[in-house]
Amino acid sequence: MTSKVKYNGNLRTEAEHLKSGAKIITDAPTDNHGKGEAFSPTDTVATALASCMLTVMGIKAETLEIDLSGTTADVTKTMASNPRRIEKIEINIVFPATYPTQTCRTLEQIAKTCPVFESLHPDMEKVINFSYS
Repeated sequence: MTSKVKYNGNLRTEAEHLKSGAKIITDAPTDNHGKGEAFSPTDTVATALASCMLTVMGIKAETLEIDLSGTTADVTKTMASNPRRIEKIEINIVFPATYPTQTCRTLEQIAKTCPVFESLHPDMEKVINFSYS
């Protein structure tokens, strides 16, 4: 088992990662009966995509002997209705340095083939932008 999720009432859940004990709280968003005091479940999906991309790029960066520390990802999630679902995730990844062209291409390709990206429905629009300082 990976995690255990408990419904705490008032549209709030608490998920515990069983191996580490780390916890995540979610709330329903304000546009869907909630208080929006924490990540919504769909926020965690969009955020997981960015985290996965940064992680796999970090793994590749180690083999390329470059440090990606300080790289950031700004995440925007757009919802659709009928059915209510994530329609679009836009991620702007900003690297703290400039790298050779081939390194940039490699990192960008790795990001777009991360496990979360590959797991999301192909009809969901994914806009990924990369910029280098």
